[in-house]
Amino acid sequence: MDQSPPLRIAVLGSGRGSNFVALAEAVRSRALPIDIRLVISDVESAPILIHARYRDIQAHFIPPGGFRTKLDEAAEAAYLAALDEAGVEFIVLAGFMRILKGPLLHRFAGRVVNIHPSLLPAFPGLNAWQQALDYGVKVTGCTVHLVDEGVDTGPILAQRAIPVLDGDTAISLHERIQMAERDLYPEVVGALARKEIQVRGRLTRGFSGGR
Repeated sequence: MDQSPPLRIAVLGSGRGSNFVALAEAVRSRALPIDIRLVISDVESAPILIHARYRDIQAHFIPPGGFRTKLDEAAEAAYLAALDEAGVEFIVLAGFMRILKGPLLHRFAGRVVNIHPSLLPAFPGLNAWQQALDYGVKVTGCTVHLVDEGVDTGPILAQRAIPVLDGDTAISLHERIQMAERDLYPEVVGALARKEIQVRGRLTRGFSGGR
């Protein structure tokens, strides 16, 4: 049996925190070998902070600064200081609506993971479920990927397909994608924590549960 200590992670999120809750519940049930040290949000009223505090997990609002889509230099320094103080080894993004660049991403290169509501590389960016409906695809889904300096361009770790049903609305399709996310994300984060995934450039090895 592996007796190595759990992976120390931080979760960054801007919204409801449903994927954070899925991770936290998997930890509580001992299905996930991680230690959620910290939750940070760029939105002071974000429910993800309430979910974290309810579970006695350290939770901070750190203002993002003056940019609309990324953290400014001062904010990035504050995020890094909080991550360092908590002893974080790995970052999990859960609906964090800022593009990571600069020192934070460089410090955690290859150690930041995100989940996106489409089968990347199709439909990157915002409102991917609406993009899928507008394009008329019959299948969409969700993708877990490592984060690089692009927009949803990092190496893909796992995907799960979701059919687009006749009569789907943006709301109904998004809800089904989110259900798949809450199932897939803990699986992949657990595989990363157990070192069952190896990344070489844009290729991944060792995990097939989400394919």
